Amino acid sequence: MTVWTVVLLSFLFIVGALSQGDVGSIISKTQFDQMLKHRDDAACPGKGFYTYDAFVAAAKSFGAFGTTGATDIRKREIAAFLAQTSHETTGGWATAPDGPYAWGYCFKEEQGNPPDYCVANQQWPCVPGKKYYGRGPIQISYNYNYGPAGSAIGLNLLNSPETVANDPVVSFKTAFWFWMTPQSPKPSCHDVITGTWRPSAADTAAGRVPGYGVITNIINGGIECGKGSNPQVEDRIGFYKRYCDILGVGYGNNLDCYNQRPFA
Repeated sequence: MTVWTVVLLSFLFIVGALSQGDVGSIISKTQFDQMLKHRDDAACPGKGFYTYDAFVAAAKSFGAFGTTGATDIRKREIAAFLAQTSHETTGGWATAPDGPYAWGYCFKEEQGNPPDYCVANQQWPCVPGKKYYGRGPIQISYNYNYGPAGSAIGLNLLNSPETVANDPVVSFKTAFWFWMTPQSPKPSCHDVITGTWRPSAADTAAGRVPGYGVITNIINGGIECGKGSNPQVEDRIGFYKRYCDILGVGYGNNLDCYNQRPFA
C-alpha cells in the first residue's frame, strides 16, 4: 500500500465519519419528499416554502438533532419531529389522495382570523402592532415563545414575527428550538425521543412514560392528553407511523397520551 493510498483511505474515513453527523445522511431528499408528498399542492398556502435544503440547513444550527444515539434513534427522532409538525400544519382529510398522512406541511401560518397571542411578559414584551399567532412547522405562538426562540437563533422575532412565515430556514429553526429546549416541568422533545429523559415520581404518578406519547403531551397535553382516545392524538400517531415506515425504523412503545395527565 502506497503512502498516497493511505492518505486517500484516511481522507475517505474522515469524510465518512463527518457524514454520520449530518441529518442528510439519515433522511434523503427523496424520503423527505415522499413523507411530505402534497406540501406543494396548489391547494396548500405553504406551497414551495418548506424545502429539504431549508430543513437540513436549519438542523445544523441544533447539532444534537438527528445526530444523537444509534441510527434507529436518529431515524426515530426525525420521524417524530416531522410527524408532530405535520399534524400542526396538515392539510389532510380522511379521504385525501394518498391518505391523510401525506398532507403535512400544507400551511405555514395559522388560518382564519387568529388573535394577537400577546400576554403580559416583562422579559419578552409584545411590540405594538405585531401578532404572535402560529407560524412555521411547530406553529410557534405567543410572545413568550417568539422572544426566546429569536434570541436562540440570533434574531429579534418580537420585532419581526412575520419572518417565521417568510424565511423557511428561520421557520424550521423556530421549530427546532421548541423541539430541543426543555421548558420546566416539561422535558425537551429531543430528550424524550432519544431516551435521555427519565420520568420523575410525579411523572410516573401522572402516567407519563417514555415514548412518543409524552412528546404530544409536551406540545399540546392540556387539550389532547388524559382524555382517552381522540382524533388529534390519533392523527399525530398516524403521521409518525407512516414516517417511521418510510425510514425503516420501529415505532417504539407508548405512542399515545390517552391516560397521561398533562404537565402542570
